[in-house]
Amino acid sequence: MKILIAGGAGYVGSALVPKLQERGYTVDVLDLLWFGNHLPAQTRLIQKDIFDLTDQDMKEYDQVIFLAGLSNDPMAEYSPAKNFIFNASSPSYLAYVAKKGGVKKFIYAGSCSVYGYTINELYDETSPAVSNYPYGISKLQGEQAVLQMADNNFSVICFRKGTINGYSPRMRLDLVVNTMFKTALSKGEIVVNNPSIWRPILSIEDAVSGYIRAVESAEGISGIFNLSSGNYTVGEIADFVKEAVEKDLGQKVKLNIKNIKDFRNYKVNTDKAVNILSFKPKHDVPAILNNLIENLDKFRDFDNPEYYNIQVFKTI
Repeated sequence: MKILIAGGAGYVGSALVPKLQERGYTVDVLDLLWFGNHLPAQTRLIQKDIFDLTDQDMKEYDQVIFLAGLSNDPMAEYSPAKNFIFNASSPSYLAYVAKKGGVKKFIYAGSCSVYGYTINELYDETSPAVSNYPYGISKLQGEQAVLQMADNNFSVICFRKGTINGYSPRMRLDLVVNTMFKTALSKGEIVVNNPSIWRPILSIEDAVSGYIRAVESAEGISGIFNLSSGNYTVGEIADFVKEAVEKDLGQKVKLNIKNIKDFRNYKVNTDKAVNILSFKPKHDVPAILNNLIENLDKFRDFDNPEYYNIQVFKTI
């Protein structure tokens, strides 16, 4: 089977591509390399804009995975116009040419941020998806656009992913667990803006597993699937980070708890992914921290701008 991954040189793709290759898949990566190239040497890289693709380019692929676009609220708020182009228009266009070119399955990287602010409810895929901010709006638009193309010959799986954390060869330190881990080590302090806010957290290892389950799912399966390793309050995450850094790395960590309002608060139910895709997450926040500690020597340069998506995006 041959797979094209758009945005496959990023944080998730750099962890996913080698795992797919280990399973015998031929994987090509389409990427503009904003964040460099950390892929296995044998990976065919297509350095091209999504909008320059045609249906003829798609004829050699069985499946397409969309990991491209802007990845967080700071990037979307810095350039709302590019946000809507990259997060809403580009997946729509890629799914269109993929379907026209005979691709059988399209897998879309969405986000749980489409749920916006919820009040102590566990949201499943039928719950209201209403966001008032550019990133969440654009991710929902991209999801709706690709999903409406699904039919008997074109399967579309849309993931609403929790915040991904953990080590990747294309490392990021602008994600909640990763950021707390970095500041605990670099400053001896973790600042918690609002300890009561809920977040669905997804380890990068479980994210990779989720994509593999989607690639290997039965023909004809389409729909929206929440993907998370578990739901945690931000205060709880801070406690886990403090404990791990103090116990395993011997550095004292101070917690600085504030109560600043946050416009994102949500926890999600993943039963649908478990029951239909056989997605079984194995990595909780302590496991994510073990993963970070084991790979610490690979990203100790905490000031490297390549680890922060917004810093790189501002230079493009």
